[in-house]
Amino acid sequence: MPAKGKHRRTKRNALARRFLVAGTGSAVLALPVMGAATAQAAPSSAAVLAAPKAAVATTAVAAVQAKASTVTYAVVAGDSLSKIAEKHAVSGGWKQLYSDNRGAVGVDPSLIHPGLELTIGAKAKASAGAGGAIATVAAAGTTSSAKAVTATQTAVKAAAKTYANNLDGWIRESLDIMAKHGIPGTYAGIHRNIMRESSGNPLAINNWDINARNGIPSKGLLQVIDPTFRAYHVPGTSFDSYDPVANITAACNYAAKRYGSIDNVFGAY
Repeated sequence: MPAKGKHRRTKRNALARRFLVAGTGSAVLALPVMGAATAQAAPSSAAVLAAPKAAVATTAVAAVQAKASTVTYAVVAGDSLSKIAEKHAVSGGWKQLYSDNRGAVGVDPSLIHPGLELTIGAKAKASAGAGGAIATVAAAGTTSSAKAVTATQTAVKAAAKTYANNLDGWIRESLDIMAKHGIPGTYAGIHRNIMRESSGNPLAINNWDINARNGIPSKGLLQVIDPTFRAYHVPGTSFDSYDPVANITAACNYAAKRYGSIDNVFGAY
């Protein structure tokens, strides 16, 4: 009988050993092992697929946010383009603000009047935290957020109304203010009296009549003396009697109380 030889045992891999020790079919154990491996791999694959979508969503919301940062500002008494530009951190300062609103302001950037509406572009860049907020919006749903912003912008645009910085614009703005306060008057009536009183010069002043000799000269488009201007000043307009819109509305308010309407005035009043 030949001598028994020692045979080298074939090494089994770690996975095979675990199956043997368990004493069950490797096919049965293979299911949970492979399932676990698959479960671990799935999030990584989904994350890779979701990453471009998340980037697109964030970019889209960022674009909407940038558009939403454009606001409409109504000028108040004492304002200047430089003050407004500084207050709203306008990139390029008052020159950029004037360039963006030249059609509304007119040829003289120093001549803006209360009630004039200016479009102000994007403000200074948001802090780093804003990125997280945008990402949150993207996760919540880009489409609904974009629709909400668009709806808001449409409502603001519908409510906003601009006026030219000239005689036509001043009269039209005055008529809108008068309508809110129940003050009667028409474009034709206002224009007719302005041309007679000042020829359309908002800085006109009468330094020769009895009012001037009494120290209260008639001023502005409709030649109103200061006591009358203060007594019939219309809320929401400038307290500067030379301001075109404030001058018109105060004069029309006075004419309405005394004559029924500025339309009924055909001479000195």
